[in-house]
Formats: sequence, structure tokens, C-alpha cells
Amino acid sequence: MEPSPLVSVIVPNYNYARTLGLCLEALAGQTYPHIEVIVVDDRSTDGSAELARRHGVRVLVTETNIGAPAARNLGVRHARGEVLFFVDSDVALAPDAVEHAVRLLGSDPTLGVVCGTYEPEPLIPDGLVERYRSLQLHYWISGDEGDITTIYSAIFAMRTEVFHEIGPLNPALRHSENAEYGHRVTQRYRIVLDTALRGKHDHDDRLRVVLSKFFHRARLHIPLYLRRPDFNGGPADSSRGWGSLAALFAVVTAPLPALLGPGWLLAPAALLLGSIAADLGMYRFVRRYAGTPFTVYFAAVHFLVNVTVGVAVFAGAAQCLVSSRFRRTYDVPVGV
Repeated sequence: MEPSPLVSVIVPNYNYARTLGLCLEALAGQTYPHIEVIVVDDRSTDGSAELARRHGVRVLVTETNIGAPAARNLGVRHARGEVLFFVDSDVALAPDAVEHAVRLLGSDPTLGVVCGTYEPEPLIPDGLVERYRSLQLHYWISGDEGDITTIYSAIFAMRTEVFHEIGPLNPALRHSENAEYGHRVTQRYRIVLDTALRGKHDHDDRLRVVLSKFFHRARLHIPLYLRRPDFNGGPADSSRGWGSLAALFAVVTAPLPALLGPGWLLAPAALLLGSIAADLGMYRFVRRYAGTPFTVYFAAVHFLVNVTVGVAVFAGAAQCLVSSRFRRTYDVPVGV
């Protein structure tokens, strides 16, 4: 790789005009000088494409809505750079992000992908739910620093030659392409999460949307977890898994005291404490960062998240039992 290679920054976008300008401004302010920016607008209806053109970047507009994985692939087909840097349109990178990624990729030929993390504060603060999501993701992702088995698709970079060797992202997996792609990459290369590579993200600010995303992503990851227990977020991450299961069973056993007597109160209480203990490090971090009152709110929301993930695990496992097609989710041929 050349000492100062051209970096093609690919920004998939669908109806994120609210944050796209901030994303592009952050790219214009990068310390690394050799950058081309390609915005792949996935048939937005909010004026995103026009906004991107006003920033002077190259804009590709899809004929139909094809999803983020396919949009990233399309951007690669038009990229000229020796390095590909993918960043979502609701992320504003730190000024040295591209420079740091280039330095990491150039330092180790065994490194296939380098991923970044989110700042603890959201790009655009929109309330308590978003603050929960911002701190929760910051803690979880940053805690995975080092070698990982998945990709964090909102912020990641790789050499163009590695992308062509591994093949494109799978457009059939709009909600779990990161897991499948990480699985493919780690057959040949390392994936590293470096917390010095970061940006501010505009997180979801509605609880219903947050819970829905947790449910669907957890359910869709089950077929891959059954193949690779070491996968990030899978059974090897025991504290997260046990925290979700303990929360779910705390809800399931909650009626027991009314049905069988007050002595059975011990069961849901112990399970609730077990769920809290599984995430105790995160609660301590939130308390230091945001104070005790917000930590109480955070813990309540995270309990709902844990219950949702627990339900998703059983839903995914049941779907694996009855559906061979679901079991083969990650066997879908990869198209461009």
C-alpha cells in the first residue's frame, strides 16, 4: 500500500438529510488530505441527494431502494481509492479518523478490517431514550476493543484489494450483513476494533424503534451464533447473554408469588439481581458519566432491552428448529 493512498469514503444514505450535512462537514475537516467522498443516495425523498451535491461530493442515486449493504457495494464499484472507508450518513467522524484508519491498515498486512466506535454523546441530542442508546452502545462497542469477529458497519475501513478478495457485502441481509461479512473476513484476516477511531452518531430516540431493532437483530443472528459460539455478541459473551435471559425469566416468574405464595418472591428477585449483576460494569460507567438519577432510568430501559433480547433468542431458536431456510440464512449466495 502506498504511504499516502487515496481513500474512498463511501456514505450510504436513505432519508438522513438531517444529519448528512454534519457527516459531510466532518469529512471535509479530516486531517488526512487524500480523500474522495462518494454518497450513495438510496432513493431518498427528503432532498438528501441535493444536499450532498451542494457539499461538492460525488453523488450516486440508486434506481430503487436497495438497502445499505447494496449501497455500499455500489459505492465500491465507483471508488478509485486504494483504501475504502465506510461511514453511515448519521455519523460525524472525529477529525483524525481517516488518518488513523490508514495508519492502522498500513501497519499490519494481516489486518483486513478496522472498525471504530461511537462517542458517548449523540450527534444530535433528542431526549432520554437517545441518551440511553448512546451510552449503552459506547460502552458495549468500546468494551470489545481489540480483535473481534464482526464488523461495525457504521464506521469501518479496509484495503480495496481485501474487499475484492472477500467479496461484496450481502445485499440480502439488510439487518445482519455485518455479522455475515465479519464471518467471511475472519476466515482470512483479522478484524480489529480501535477506540481511537470514533465519531458521533445520531441514535434512535424512540423506545419502540430501539426495542424493535434489538429484537430483529438478535433473532437474525441466532443461525450464525449456532455455528460460531465465539462470535461477538454470541454465547461466548456470557455476561450479556445471561443478563438477557435472567431479565426474561424474572418477568416469567413474577406471577409465582401470587400463585404459589410469598416465598416464591425469591425467584424473580434473584433473577432481577442476576440481570443487574451481569451489566454492573456498564451501570457503574453510566453512573460516573451521567449521575445516579439517569442511571436509574438507564437501568429501567436496559431491563426492557434485556427482556426483548431474551425473547428474540427463543424466537430465533424456535425458528431454527422449524425452518431450514432460516437455519441457512447465512448460506445465501452473495450478489452485488
